[in-house]
Amino acid sequence: MTGSSRHADLAAHDAAFAHLEALLAPPSPAATAGPAVRTWGRGLLRLGAALVRENDALERANASLRERVAELERRAALDSTTSSRPPASDGLRKKSGTREKRTRSQRGPSARRSGGQPGHRGHTLARTATPDAVVDHDPATCAGCGAPLSDADRHGDPVCRQVFEVPEPRPLEVTEHRGHHGLCAACGTLTTAVFPHGVRAPVQYGPRLTAWVTYLSHAQFIPEERVAEVMRDLFAVKLSTATIAAMGRRTARRFEGFLDRVAEIIRTAAPVKHLDETGIRIAARTHWLHVLCTPSLTVLRVATGRAHIDEELNGIVIHDDYATYFALQGVRHGACNAHHLRELQALIEIEKEDWATRTHRLLTRANRAAHFARKNDRNVPASLVARISQTWDRILEQAIAAHEERPPLQTGKRGRQKRRIGHNLARRLQKHKEGCLRFLTDPRTPFSNNEAERDLRMGKLRQKISGGFRSMQGARDFANLRSVIATARKQDWKVLQTRAHPDPMQMIPILRF
Repeated sequence: MTGSSRHADLAAHDAAFAHLEALLAPPSPAATAGPAVRTWGRGLLRLGAALVRENDALERANASLRERVAELERRAALDSTTSSRPPASDGLRKKSGTREKRTRSQRGPSARRSGGQPGHRGHTLARTATPDAVVDHDPATCAGCGAPLSDADRHGDPVCRQVFEVPEPRPLEVTEHRGHHGLCAACGTLTTAVFPHGVRAPVQYGPRLTAWVTYLSHAQFIPEERVAEVMRDLFAVKLSTATIAAMGRRTARRFEGFLDRVAEIIRTAAPVKHLDETGIRIAARTHWLHVLCTPSLTVLRVATGRAHIDEELNGIVIHDDYATYFALQGVRHGACNAHHLRELQALIEIEKEDWATRTHRLLTRANRAAHFARKNDRNVPASLVARISQTWDRILEQAIAAHEERPPLQTGKRGRQKRRIGHNLARRLQKHKEGCLRFLTDPRTPFSNNEAERDLRMGKLRQKISGGFRSMQGARDFANLRSVIATARKQDWKVLQTRAHPDPMQMIPILRF
């Protein structure tokens, strides 16, 4: 209701009561009584209509506020088990009125005891037949009579105990390369020897030291000033933060061709590939870190937009429910059911929706069936797949019907009618049923997109420690170096030796994918 209309209605109300006072006044000519009553009645009607309009507006505002409060309460109730938030965001709080742990596993209870299972091969420190050093200890005196003893009095086999220890840090090893000149006796040409690959300056640091520095800064996320401290304490070398940054930049650029080739292999040769993205801060603005990976290869890329996705893909693509992924053409989609389980868990705990409980149970049991079949090198029986598919359809149809029978949300906004969170999830699961259940029919398709999320997690950890990147080039260098580290570990290569390799392209033929 606008201010002008409200004032007009109040004026009508005052006029109506003025006429009422006139009626209660001393008797007046009868001719004036009828018009006064009619005027008063019209005023009351206008006032009643104004109050009705005002009440309607207040009810709409109240409904909108209730929806807003419910939305905020739902956000506050979300944690790492009911959303994509990391466990660190949960803090130290526990859920009110419960004795639950701060984080909960989606696996549920198991009949197996905790710890190592039967048949598991343990790993422990074992003796070596070729120790680097042997120290002999002889008793100085006899324990019986106190007579002196020497090594000549040794008897029987010694009692051996081995201590594994890191070697004492040594100063840097300096190698001088001398390029000699040769004068040809036949033609008189003076020829200078060619230096080894990478030896370019009169004084420079070697590839192993560079690998150590980039490993500490990009694999263990130690800030540059502390990396300088570590190198000074261990190797007695003084490095500036600018030198450390330059080492990372040179190493990242040296691997650019290698990573381009790895990305091409993933796009065209890998039968199953994982896609995901996460936001990162660069120069105080939000950008996006994208990952394209397999269980044996990883490539990270930095982009200004979330929808910057490589479209030259084939095979099976595993991803979350971001709409841009489902728009990819020429691929078969596999949805991340770990996301679905968390969303369903939120509906179970917050909205108390029964269909979410049944869908959560169905997905969990389907995953167990697929895991059991793969463990025994078999396919999930077609009859079981059909039964799961039918149950899936029935639950979601009932959920959608139940939501459509509920009164619509009052948003007060034009455009498409807003749906409830549970309604949207049920429609999404119904629409992308093939991708959600592909893991049942294709043994190559995993249940979740955890492969990509693990590769992205280090980017979030780097941001948590350092707060972001100062420049786009620094973020791209980080993405390249993390790609090399992740790929080396997946290939069972030694990370330091990989980063120190003089020509990364020579490693392409030995890649497993």
